[in-house]
Amino acid sequence: MEHGLSAVDYSIPLPEGKRVYFASDFHLGVPDPATSRDRERHIVRWLDAAAKDAEHIFLVGDIFDFWFEYREVIPKGYTRLLGKLAELRDKGIGISVFIGNHDMWMDGYFKDELDIPVHYEPKTYNIGGKRFYIGHGDGLGPGDHGYKMLKKVFRNPICRALFSLIHPSWGIGLANYFSRKSRAATGMELEKFLGEENEWLAIYSKEVLQQSHFDYFIFGHRHLPLDLQVGADSRYINLGDWLYYCSYAVFDGKTTSLLYDK
Repeated sequence: MEHGLSAVDYSIPLPEGKRVYFASDFHLGVPDPATSRDRERHIVRWLDAAAKDAEHIFLVGDIFDFWFEYREVIPKGYTRLLGKLAELRDKGIGISVFIGNHDMWMDGYFKDELDIPVHYEPKTYNIGGKRFYIGHGDGLGPGDHGYKMLKKVFRNPICRALFSLIHPSWGIGLANYFSRKSRAATGMELEKFLGEENEWLAIYSKEVLQQSHFDYFIFGHRHLPLDLQVGADSRYINLGDWLYYCSYAVFDGKTTSLLYDK
């Protein structure tokens, strides 16, 4: 099947009164530890509120501004979020994580320690009778060939193994430095609306619809909350971010709504 998707959907039954939540692009770690911790506390409060009726929570990439798992080491911090995710899983709430372009070097920590599966490519789901196509969104659609090549390099096992040879104090510090430089260079470019005809994830969604029907396409990466019609009965929802918008989406069994937690 084209677009790298399995022909079989993951299935998530949705009991009466339950909801499914989607959020992305927390970018924990920037711009400084104090601001990041405040954002982390906000996210934990949101998770507590969602847990009251959540059947499943999708975290759709770039949870962290940088993440790398050495064999015995993970980045310092984020204990509030990690502890809350473990608590929600222990309560039986389903959680799925997708990697983004900033935290693509996740490995077994989430699965082994938190019982949370991590997905490296978009996946399709049947949730309460509706079909969802879910992924971070980086590298999809037309253009951006430079990044697509860079992504292949970073995802290469040899590249990862070489980076793991750098001491964590140097490796994580170096990666955080370049992440901040990249953000300073792009500024607010990602947050500019390009017009429906030029939104590359909307274009990509329409291409996928030529092969198979989906009710909803759920992506992050754009940092801009969007809810666009891409087919007669299909919508593309971009989840925005928690740096500026504190936006997320909720599916209640009938429709998916883009909301804000200010």
